[in-house]
Amino acid sequence: MRVVIAGQGYAGLPLAVRAAEVGHQVIGYDVDERRIKRLAVGESYVEDVPAERLRPLLENGSYLPSAEPGDVADFDLAVITVPAPLRDGVPDLSCIEASARLLAQHLRAGATVVLESTTYPGTTEELLAPLLEEGSGLTAGRDFHLGYSPERIDPGNPDWRLENTPKLVSGIDPAALAAVDGFYRQLVERTVPVSSCKEAELAELLENAFRHVNIALVNELAMFAHDLGIDVWEAIDAASTKPFGFLRFDPGPGVGGHCLPVDPSYLPWRVERALGRSFRSVGLANDVNGQMPDYVVSRLGAALNDRRRPVKGSRVLLLGLAYKRNTGDARETPAARIAGLLTRMGAEVRAADPHVVVGVHAPEPVIPGQRAAEQDRNGDPFAAVRLVEATPEELAAADAVVLLADHDDFDYDVVTAHARYVLDCRRRLAGATVEVL
Repeated sequence: MRVVIAGQGYAGLPLAVRAAEVGHQVIGYDVDERRIKRLAVGESYVEDVPAERLRPLLENGSYLPSAEPGDVADFDLAVITVPAPLRDGVPDLSCIEASARLLAQHLRAGATVVLESTTYPGTTEELLAPLLEEGSGLTAGRDFHLGYSPERIDPGNPDWRLENTPKLVSGIDPAALAAVDGFYRQLVERTVPVSSCKEAELAELLENAFRHVNIALVNELAMFAHDLGIDVWEAIDAASTKPFGFLRFDPGPGVGGHCLPVDPSYLPWRVERALGRSFRSVGLANDVNGQMPDYVVSRLGAALNDRRRPVKGSRVLLLGLAYKRNTGDARETPAARIAGLLTRMGAEVRAADPHVVVGVHAPEPVIPGQRAAEQDRNGDPFAAVRLVEATPEELAAADAVVLLADHDDFDYDVVTAHARYVLDCRRRLAGATVEVL
């Protein structure tokens, strides 16, 4: 089939590459020309798609990255994997809407459109279907197939990848479900049919809210346990020995990516808008996880104060800018707020991350020693941060080191040997100079 994947980010690019690998003619469409230029020369900005996978598909013509709207014409199946961020607590579906309008111009009878973007229950049928029908003159269900299949990409996870993660599939009617299921069964080991799009949309939010709420629980425990003089990490270790009724979650400097800081909030918004009621557990999780970067800064300030050093004028080295270990994914990373707070307090903030990518819209490689603002003028949360390597000299020169993302690339023996003080937010280090979150 001729397949269009609208959006070439952390969900769309792996999907496009996998579809091309199984034999489809794939158009990877993205409005960001910088991304497309990099992909066109075989450069990948997503760890799950190494250049070695991408380049053969470019050479044999099965994958075409494009920013040209006309290239999406004549598609048999299209998948929308574009962002759906929050703007002042309200879902911003403008990218989904723009994708729908573009695809509608080229929608033909018998074609299939699938939404993968995480959003509120009802989006596929109440928003996407009318836009496709209005722009094409066709009717969903009668003339073309429409369905929803939530993305389950976990960037940097070596065990669970697109191919072996069960894929939820749904359609607005049995024929649509069959079409959606038939496509994804070629890409993944197992599909899981769901009776309607709304249940599939809710399932995606449930998965994310489950993690969000449980991370908030251990984050709040970490704050209280510290003040009570209790080792929360040892308590978590102890609880984790229970073989039933407990699932381990660890504290951290905050949540990041699209899934936790953004997606669960669709539920309170939808419930409030449709039912006039509040979804309290997700709201509480938002409050707890949202304040963790501030808590990290307060703990760091207290530690510097104990060492008779004010935050203003102190040199702070952040280790890890990505929101999770062993990836370059800095979407909604708590490191951005931590760096911003410290900068506004007058600290000289430096950061090291061997994986991080610069730029909100099109990731670009970090050049150590160069300010991010010099690399990406389109909006970088780390523009005021000097990017360096975690050398013994940098570690020794810092008044404080804060471990935010515990990448395996860091030499932790070097960190403990040279750093004067470390606030470890991931429980990766030990020693006389290390304080664990």
